[in-house]
Order: sequence, then C-alpha cells, then structure tokens
Amino acid sequence: MQSYKPRLAIDMDEVIADAHPFQAAWFRENFGYEWSPEQIETGAWHSLVTADHAEAMEAALHDGKMFGAFAPMAGSQDALRRLMERYDVFITTAAMEYPASCGPKFAWLQEHFPFIPRLNIVFCGDKSILAADLLVDDNVRHFARFQGQGVLFSAPHNANVEWPVRVSGWAEALAYLMRWQPA
Repeated sequence: MQSYKPRLAIDMDEVIADAHPFQAAWFRENFGYEWSPEQIETGAWHSLVTADHAEAMEAALHDGKMFGAFAPMAGSQDALRRLMERYDVFITTAAMEYPASCGPKFAWLQEHFPFIPRLNIVFCGDKSILAADLLVDDNVRHFARFQGQGVLFSAPHNANVEWPVRVSGWAEALAYLMRWQPA
C-alpha cells in the first residue's frame, strides 16, 4: 500500500512562469518603452504606459499566445522535481481569466516541466475548488475560500500584502515546503 503524500497546488504565472521580463520586452518591441530594471521588476506596467497601450497588452493576454513565451522562474524546475518526492504536485492556474491561454500554457508546461504528469495540470477559475493541503500562489484572493494553507509567493504586485506565510523565490519556497508538516 502506497503511503499518503500531501497535495501541493502550485500556481503558474509569477510563481513558476516569469511574466515580467517578457511583458517589458513586449512593450519595448511594440511601443518603444525603455524601462529600468527596477521598473521592470515592479511589474506595474499599467502605471507606466498609455491607456491604449495597456489595452493592447490586455488584447495580447486575451489572445493567449504570450503565456507560452515566459521563461521559467529561477529555480522552479529543480524545486518542483524535489517537491515531487514528498508531495503529490499539481499545477493549478486560473486560466479562465484568459481562456485562450490554456493551449499555450499546457504546451509551456510540457516543454519546461515535462515531469509533471498531464493529469496533474488543472485549469480553473475559482481555486477554492482545489482539494490540496497547500497552495503556493502570488495572489491572496485565491486563498479566500481555499480549505488548505495558502503560501504567498512574493511578487512585485503583492509586496504590500500581509499574509502569514510568505516565501520569496524558489530556494525559500523549497526550504519551507520541505519542512512543512500537516496539522
């Protein structure tokens, strides 16, 4: 009989997929914006562009192809390989905000995380539907009705958000998750 492995749900965008550098390059190539590394890191492109350029980015996000072009977040691949030894790992992405992203996201996962079983990839809207012990996400709204423990993955847009469990980067996330014990 196989022993129980806790379930670990992990978000995609800004947790294992690094969107900010790609989006900055997109704005540079399409509209000529030149931003400092600090401005890129904030990810607050809405405040750095004109309304019509922000609208163009939203259209590109709704097109979905962009989601297949992000780089993996530093350390995420090795961390997830290690976490799979201890956890039943699921990739859980709120893809319904941009439904056309499902195909590119799935292809991206197959390219960068081929060791994640296909049946452990979940495209959803409201993450409260997830039955997992832990959810690593960059947005606290997904923890509101989630029954397990939310682990906030630090990102520029959540720098001022208070949450009891926060990790900054995959080295810190791996350390926390490897020592976590069910209540």
